[in-house]
Amino acid sequence: MAQLIVRDLEKTLVDALKRRAAVHGRSAEAEHREILRAALKKRTSKTFKEHLLAMPNVGDDADFEIARPRARRVTL
Repeated sequence: MAQLIVRDLEKTLVDALKRRAAVHGRSAEAEHREILRAALKKRTSKTFKEHLLAMPNVGDDADFEIARPRARRVTL
């Protein structure tokens, strides 16, 4: 496996990494690996068609028609 050395980090950043690692119950090194994994993993995104097909059926177009009053007669 490859190694990665990160230099010149602010102390506040290192402290935040250690706190986050403690919350997740792992070492700072393991937390660092997990952050990199999450940031760089390939995300599977849905196509536009898949998003449209996932939308719930909310009715027909007639359900959204706007009731308009009858046009009034105008004399010019």
